[in-house]
Amino acid sequence: MRRGKKSVLASKFGNLGQAPSRLNGMATKPRPGYAWTMSESLAIHRILVANRGEIAIRVIRACRDLGLESVAIYSEADREALHVRFATYAYPVGEATATDSYLNIDRVLQAAHATKADAIHPGYGFLSENSEFARRCEDEGLIFIGPTAECMALVGNKARARQCAIDAGVPVVPGSPEPVENIAEAQHFAEKIGYPIMLKAAAGGGGKGMRLVENDAELDRSFETASSEALSAFGNGRIYVEKAIVTPRHVEIQILADLHGNQVHLGERECTLQRRHQKVLEEAPSPVVNPELRKKMGEAALMVATQAEYSNAGTVEFLLDSDREFYFIEVNARLQVEHPVTELLTGIDLVAEQISLAQGKKLSFGQEDVEFRGHAIECRIYAEDPDNDFAPSPGVVKTLNIPGGPGIRDDSCLFEGYNVPIHYDPIVGKLIAWGANRLTAIRRLQRALTEYKIRGVATTIPLFQRVLADSDFINANFDTGYLDRLLNGASEPTGSITDDCDSITEVARLAAAVHIFLNEEHKAYRPLKAPGSPWKIAGRTAALDREP
Repeated sequence: MRRGKKSVLASKFGNLGQAPSRLNGMATKPRPGYAWTMSESLAIHRILVANRGEIAIRVIRACRDLGLESVAIYSEADREALHVRFATYAYPVGEATATDSYLNIDRVLQAAHATKADAIHPGYGFLSENSEFARRCEDEGLIFIGPTAECMALVGNKARARQCAIDAGVPVVPGSPEPVENIAEAQHFAEKIGYPIMLKAAAGGGGKGMRLVENDAELDRSFETASSEALSAFGNGRIYVEKAIVTPRHVEIQILADLHGNQVHLGERECTLQRRHQKVLEEAPSPVVNPELRKKMGEAALMVATQAEYSNAGTVEFLLDSDREFYFIEVNARLQVEHPVTELLTGIDLVAEQISLAQGKKLSFGQEDVEFRGHAIECRIYAEDPDNDFAPSPGVVKTLNIPGGPGIRDDSCLFEGYNVPIHYDPIVGKLIAWGANRLTAIRRLQRALTEYKIRGVATTIPLFQRVLADSDFINANFDTGYLDRLLNGASEPTGSITDDCDSITEVARLAAAVHIFLNEEHKAYRPLKAPGSPWKIAGRTAALDREP
């Protein structure tokens, strides 16, 4: 590509942040956003990825596969990040803190206009479920790769999404129809539906603003904490009350919908393994969902999507009780962190589908065309120390060995010399294994974890080695409380064995031996701890960011 002195926006070698007068000799004109007829399709040539880390890299790779140009945005902390290097162009959006960069709508849109992007892909987190951001994109002639702003505002509010499910005839967990105004109102609903209850933020998810309450004595403190946390995370402290389902499983349905009324579901993902309401390991299909239940849950998810007039990719989440009855809990109006397991199971590129649907194209396949092959499991690799109460572990990656081999996929933002920043979510990668059946996927994931070497920062790899060696996990005997019990050394069976694998006990013993060996090796290489919080220690040198 020919580059004039003033036509270089950015690359890993260019003048980062310099806006071009022309790019690739392409004529530019305002894009019509959603103001187009159903008989037309919008053309996307250049996509700005309004995110960072592994998800930004994932979207950039999809752009390259489709022959599209990509624009990375970056904060001062991410000046040398991998997504900046991989994109066609890059543009700075502010200081290291998220509020001054990735969450700053004006700066993100400024970057899109300066780089003459046609569309914006929000990834997950940050602005991905911000209806105001989606509306601003539409108003300013940018294609937002996701649902419409109106739909996002509807399903992004848990109380409104709940009512949407009720109107669609989908079962919901008993609770308050609207956010409660105060503690007294919360207590009224708690007495009505019975303890235990869940307090949930009305305006967001991801475990923020969520508290389990066992009795009246816990309600006051939990309500104030949940409301304060929700206000900090989402700018909205309103809370609603929901009946807590005892020993549930968390199962979600991936959906795709175009703007012409066509919809499909891509089966379920088991997201039950959670810590503090945050998913840490996901798999597809769920080991307890049979074809009949899959059909019912898939149809229910599409009923909610129809009621909400949903388009693009999304996820409808359910709780599954011990009797295999399911209850709607929320809609995630974006790409999920765990989308790779669905991609490996179905062979469908979800990001490519998102881009196609955002251009107004029809779904190229129907429900009868969706096939499920094998089993896939994903581990979220966090820069956290599981041996130190999961304390964040920022720092420089000194040594890195990425696993490979049959059935292994690694979505990561790591490289040797990368400085894991202190400012953002600590997820640095996802390790996914596929196998012809669940046991094969487990064995491949165990093998891949032994190959995964990261020195310089602590990670959650030892945690997953322990999980995959546990007989309850191998036997698919778990609920949402499983991980807490395992970490406390009190894992207990929650049901009958559902895996039809042979020699499960032998596999568990062998995996446990491997885990013990690797954990000792991990400890041997762990650097000596300096006094004080690792976040504060790393923060003292934050001002020493290198210039490009």
